[in-house]
Amino acid sequence: MDGQAISFGPFRLLAAQRLLLEGDQPVRLGSRAFDILATLVERPGEVIGKDELKTRIWPKTFVEDSNLKIQVSALRRALGDGQGGRRYIATIPGRGYNFVAPVRFEKSSQAPLLATTALAAAHNLPLAATRTIGREEVVAILVSRLSRERLLTIVGPGGIGKTTVALAVAERMIAEYEHGVWLVDLSPLSDPRLVLSAVATVLGLEIRTENPLPGLIAGLKDKQMLLLLDNCEHVIDAAASLAATVLTGVPGVNILATSRERLGTAGEREHRLGPLGSPPTSSGLTAAEAAAFSAVQLFMERVTAIVEDFALTDANAQLIAEICQRLDGLPLAIEFAAPRVEVLGVEGLAAGLNHNLPVLTARRRTAMPRHRTMWTVIDWSYGLLSEDEQRFFRGLGIFAGGFAVEAAAAVAIRAADTPYEAIDRLADLVAKSLVVADVSGAKPRFRLLNTTRAYAIEQLDASGQRERLARRHAEYCRSLFERAEGEASARPADEWLANYAQEMDNLRAALDWTFSPSGDGSIGVALTAAAVPLWVRLSLLEECRGRAKQALGVLETAATADPREEMKLHAALGASTAEAAEMRAAFTKTLEIAKHLSDVEYQLRALRGLYFYYIGSGQFRTAHPFAQEFHALTRRRSDRHDLIFGERMMGVTEHYIGHQMRARHYLEQVLAQDAVSDHGRDALRFQDVVRFGTDLRISARVFLARVLWLQGFADQALRAVEQSLGEAEAAGHAVLQCYVLATAACPIAFWVGGQSAAVHYTAMLGELSRQHALPHWAAFGARFEQVLVIKTGSFDSGPRRRHGAQDAALGPNFSLRSLTGLMLLAEALGHAGRITEGLAAVEAGIEQFETGCFTPEVIRLKGELSLLQGMPGAAAMATALFRQALDGAREQGILFWELRAATSLARLLRNQDHPADAIAYLQPVYDRFTEGFGTADLITAKRLLDELSEAGSI
Repeated sequence: MDGQAISFGPFRLLAAQRLLLEGDQPVRLGSRAFDILATLVERPGEVIGKDELKTRIWPKTFVEDSNLKIQVSALRRALGDGQGGRRYIATIPGRGYNFVAPVRFEKSSQAPLLATTALAAAHNLPLAATRTIGREEVVAILVSRLSRERLLTIVGPGGIGKTTVALAVAERMIAEYEHGVWLVDLSPLSDPRLVLSAVATVLGLEIRTENPLPGLIAGLKDKQMLLLLDNCEHVIDAAASLAATVLTGVPGVNILATSRERLGTAGEREHRLGPLGSPPTSSGLTAAEAAAFSAVQLFMERVTAIVEDFALTDANAQLIAEICQRLDGLPLAIEFAAPRVEVLGVEGLAAGLNHNLPVLTARRRTAMPRHRTMWTVIDWSYGLLSEDEQRFFRGLGIFAGGFAVEAAAAVAIRAADTPYEAIDRLADLVAKSLVVADVSGAKPRFRLLNTTRAYAIEQLDASGQRERLARRHAEYCRSLFERAEGEASARPADEWLANYAQEMDNLRAALDWTFSPSGDGSIGVALTAAAVPLWVRLSLLEECRGRAKQALGVLETAATADPREEMKLHAALGASTAEAAEMRAAFTKTLEIAKHLSDVEYQLRALRGLYFYYIGSGQFRTAHPFAQEFHALTRRRSDRHDLIFGERMMGVTEHYIGHQMRARHYLEQVLAQDAVSDHGRDALRFQDVVRFGTDLRISARVFLARVLWLQGFADQALRAVEQSLGEAEAAGHAVLQCYVLATAACPIAFWVGGQSAAVHYTAMLGELSRQHALPHWAAFGARFEQVLVIKTGSFDSGPRRRHGAQDAALGPNFSLRSLTGLMLLAEALGHAGRITEGLAAVEAGIEQFETGCFTPEVIRLKGELSLLQGMPGAAAMATALFRQALDGAREQGILFWELRAATSLARLLRNQDHPADAIAYLQPVYDRFTEGFGTADLITAKRLLDELSEAGSI
């Protein structure tokens, strides 16, 4: 083996030179780890016992198994074992270890000699205890910069990995400096005056004078070396003074420093180190997708070093992503947390992180005291702050998520201080890496990392000031969202959202406190009422509902209540609930209070809500008076837009009742009158969604699409669907998209007979409704899924498919407020041979829904299912039902229902040997169509007519 190089993966092992290369870069291993690797690769695929390894690595010395395990673990980390699907060393429980990767034998002369020279150069860099992960690009950039810049400082918060990166950079540059690369760790120093002595000690220079700086500079003269000054923040003035003197007095010495803030020296260049990349958490995250992110790679490397058979899978990828995000991608925090998987498992670790710091205790006995817990990591920086800075920093902990300067000024500074002091203090804390600044927007925004905030809260609790700060924070949020509520009708939606959506975490934190036992419920009630526009615009309806009920519960026990706040909360509850009884009660109460207060705005909201409730529950004629009252109320106002919305409601109501010509007239009038500039249109769209739960133009076009289809204009209907869905997607509002999908896109796709479109739109509806917790629309999606499963035997929507949806969909569900879905279900059950269930669905529809536009089709379906059931007298009953459906469809002007009824009747007459009568019923209806000849109904009718014509000519 001495004359050979053994290659595996990206590595080459040269035993004679005691050298391991990764590509052309040397991998530094301890002598024991190197000997273990050499032993294992000599006999690949063979299990080598623990005793044999210990005898070879530690000859004539007794060692514990744990010693061997530690060395193997270090070797795995150096190799990146377990990363990217690479496996090198397998543990065989109770026996030993097996080198499992394929190996290749080469001539050792192929190894570059430079690597050996590099390893032999002078330095005092420690052997890396862990493999650098996710920093390769940064390291390469810094190596390049150090060749041009003499003082480079890596800046970032504690735990971000500054030292790890600096050591990797320094190691890459060993061969570049004739007199070596020297690490000076300043963290143990408590006295800044000891900095120079520490440097001199590392370099082996004796300096006996009281002023050591001149002697140190003299000792460095004519040297070509790199000084790595690690952990400068607590002795920053002394470190900066040293750096400045070296830059001016010793041209051959470069300095790489790490600190939580800049040294502030002339000629200094800075690199601010960010966290490792974490994947977004989503239900569809796969192991392959998660593995591409460096935070996950580090987590897996640390876990597999302890739990060797642990693997990243599709099942645990989302939890691991959540853990990495919860730890802000901080390498140190990930290193502390990952080993807990051995005891807690991934689920237990994720749950434990909800308690923040206590789980993050370091396992490595060799860790510096300040790295033993994340608490001490942050405490290290906190202890360097002045008393005023500490007070301000603690106060920032009350913010959840980010905050602006004015928020910090309103909440975290003392009354005696001026708001301008907040700016200065934030700048100082950013410089010290205790606060993160985002300057990408028009105004800077600040935040504390999760781990830093947990520490700040702990200090805030210890100071006894948390309740006072929580009140100030809640009062600030109340003022902020009351301002947002007032601006919602005046500002463009995108601009409004850009300002206020980022405050959602603060809103939640403030409400949590106000509704807690020590909080102030009156602030919570006002804040909840003011925040409704944001919840609605972000489609967070379930959250809106929960908070509205919480606030109404406070009002029930309050001695006095503001009726206007109560009205707003009932309206919010009605707009956000999916429970029918709750919706009706909430809007009824809203209407009652609004009439008492003569508040026309909330009368309109309540009327629209009650109209929506009765339409949704199939009580079309009961809904009509609410639409009429809304329309009449808008006619007495000067707001032309509200009048148009009233006409839209009338059009929809006429559609459901069965007056398609009147419905089309109203809806086309709405679209014709909705000639508003783009800027105005966006603002009104936002207001429509907040006030009435939908968008005027989109909802009008959605129902026009339905009317067009029913009237026989299938091609125009499909174009209207595509346009509506495109506008809803452009608006970026999940509720609007679900509205279009459930009300028009899915039903019309089924009616037209477009199987692929039905699958696509159903999958979109299911994913959106579940992702945004919209149970009302999720019920529609579940019904459409159920229909697809029954029609085809399966429903596959690709990666968006909800696990277990097929089984759930097969269960009965007659509570869904959608006669469209009920009809589709009945038809699918009949075609699947489940006649009794199909008839039950039809009877449920007849019983649950008032007579309206769906009545002819329900009657036809009852006839078809009765025929399939084959009971005595079924043909006569079916004939009567088909004729009744035909007359009803003709009376309502619904050409497609008329075609279906005529087709069913013609088919029955054909089977009874009356082809001429069949043609007489079907041909005139078919001839009235001018488009849509590719739809399933027209294809079926044409085929039947051709068959009847052939039969009549024989």
